[in-house]
Amino acid sequence: MEQFRAMRRIRQQLSQEASVEILQRATSGTLALMGDGGYPYAVPISYVYVDGRLYFHSALSGHKVDAIRRCEKASFCVIDQDEVSPARYTTLYRSVIAFGRIYIVEDETERVAMARRLGDRYNPNQDEALQKELEHGLKRMLLIRMDIEHLTGKEAIELVNERERGVSHDPERSTRPCQ
Repeated sequence: MEQFRAMRRIRQQLSQEASVEILQRATSGTLALMGDGGYPYAVPISYVYVDGRLYFHSALSGHKVDAIRRCEKASFCVIDQDEVSPARYTTLYRSVIAFGRIYIVEDETERVAMARRLGDRYNPNQDEALQKELEHGLKRMLLIRMDIEHLTGKEAIELVNERERGVSHDPERSTRPCQ
């Protein structure tokens, strides 16, 4: 297993449980791969998180597929919160980065199961429509799996301080002490 850096600002580090919750809640992130000519290639993509793995779907060919075939190391970033606070000259953020190895799924049982999981996630309770889509589209689709080796989450120090003071920060509500 690779050696990953420890977070420098450890007080801002999210727990593994909180990081996984963000992966389960969010609907898209940015997949970073080693692209053409040694340049990083980062692509926004939808996904599903299942038991320490991320699954994506893709066309059969393209820049992303070439990069995966060339180098199995990847990272995936999800932004859970991104609220600019101009008066404080800061951003109230919460994000997660997963590092791991990425593969094209060859096993047909896993391909079908994960294509179904992706379909259910983004279009729930549409079993008949999903079945038709899989019957027609699965042969033109790659399923990609990223085995997470290291997962780290971080949030703005202002959010840490608010939580420690018993203040709830929810962009949907005004900030006030919890009761």
